[in-house]
Amino acid sequence: MSLHAAIRKRLPHFELNVELRCAPGKLTAIVGPSGAGKTTLVRLLAGLERPDQGFIRLGETTWVDTGRRVFVSPRKRGLGLVFQDYCLFPHLSVRRNVAFAAEDDHRVDELLRLFGIRHLQDRKPSAISGGERQRAAFCQALARNPSLLLLDEPFSALDAATRETLRRELKELKTSLDIPVIHVTHDLTEARFLGDAIMPVVNGCITPDWLERQYAPCLGETSGSPA
Repeated sequence: MSLHAAIRKRLPHFELNVELRCAPGKLTAIVGPSGAGKTTLVRLLAGLERPDQGFIRLGETTWVDTGRRVFVSPRKRGLGLVFQDYCLFPHLSVRRNVAFAAEDDHRVDELLRLFGIRHLQDRKPSAISGGERQRAAFCQALARNPSLLLLDEPFSALDAATRETLRRELKELKTSLDIPVIHVTHDLTEARFLGDAIMPVVNGCITPDWLERQYAPCLGETSGSPA
């Protein structure tokens, strides 16, 4: 099911006003300067904030329609969300963290194997590395078989080698997931590597010229088209 959203929200210094589409098995990379509204956009898609105006639809299901006063809660959207800071329960083991959102215990084993952390399943998050914690966070997000995956700078706190490994794994995984993936990043190299489309956001608006001005020398002819 494809994601289609057109939303507005007044922020302290500007209005966030964007429209995006993302098809199943595709990843839209959202880039732009700090404070441009990228994380707010993810929070709106997740249902953690409400837009002032607009709609969010996944396939034929409407999550938000301000005109009809429709607002589906985050829990009922059935999406997966991965932040920079892992968001794991510190008192639970890796396995119990993943199983917390799982619909099927076999899915837990499958994901732990897929992300190479099954041997760590009995450890607490504090006893494993940052890269391993982020692998566990991905497992947790995917354990519910989400209809949409939202990623807000999930690799930015990791060392370069771990970041590169997880990027490759996500690139291989995204097509098989067959769901839309929205990925916020400050790293244009990461956006180019992962993104089927690149959407630059500046002061709350989609701004293709910003991408061209900032990165034209390194983009050449290979950049993804804005969503």
